[in-house]
Amino acid sequence: MQPGFSMECRQCGRLAGFLDEVKARYPDYHARPVPAFGDISPKLLIIGLAPGMHGANRTGRPFTGDFAGILLYRTLYKFGFANHEGSASPEDKLQLIQCRITNAVKCLPPENKPEPREIRQCNGYLAAEIADFMSGGGTALLALGTIAHQAGLLALGLKHRDYPFGHGAVHALSAGSTPSGLKANGLTLYDSYHCSRYNTQTRRLTTAMFEQVFAKIRSDLATHQKTGD
Repeated sequence: MQPGFSMECRQCGRLAGFLDEVKARYPDYHARPVPAFGDISPKLLIIGLAPGMHGANRTGRPFTGDFAGILLYRTLYKFGFANHEGSASPEDKLQLIQCRITNAVKCLPPENKPEPREIRQCNGYLAAEIADFMSGGGTALLALGTIAHQAGLLALGLKHRDYPFGHGAVHALSAGSTPSGLKANGLTLYDSYHCSRYNTQTRRLTTAMFEQVFAKIRSDLATHQKTGD
């Protein structure tokens, strides 16, 4: 579980109230803030948007049980970041290798649209995750979509205008100016369109496009390992 994170968090009144409503309708659902999942010493940290209603909000594990997870975990397996491609439930014995997955917002938002103040409120959790990630030698951040991209930059004290989002974009990050003194030197931010049902069905994001992003990440990580950077 990430530093400072609590599944009992209710700091965002709108989200907490909505989760109460969801829990009443679906008593068996997780319907709480969703913790990160994966290797405790990752080289790659993937940032998604927020839990899906019948995915992570139901299962309590990022991208598990929904359509977006199918492409994500299949791709992670193909590039050696997972022990298998299944993503149906937390009991499927899925393990991530050198990889960890989190979300910019830990709670299910109404209509899958978190408000800017909710993204900012939750950003402290993400900043703590990135700090922990860096202290363990992690170097690659992957943002799935614009909101995740912007949340990652916010956590590092960096400006959006200096690192514009674009599918397939690769950003070598420089030092930030967060109050905690967190510095982004040595981190690379990779961008991809989110692997949502809408994006894949409209062909805005194809399997080939998604795999190209992971091929670049895998290649860069191998280079870093060889050079000791």
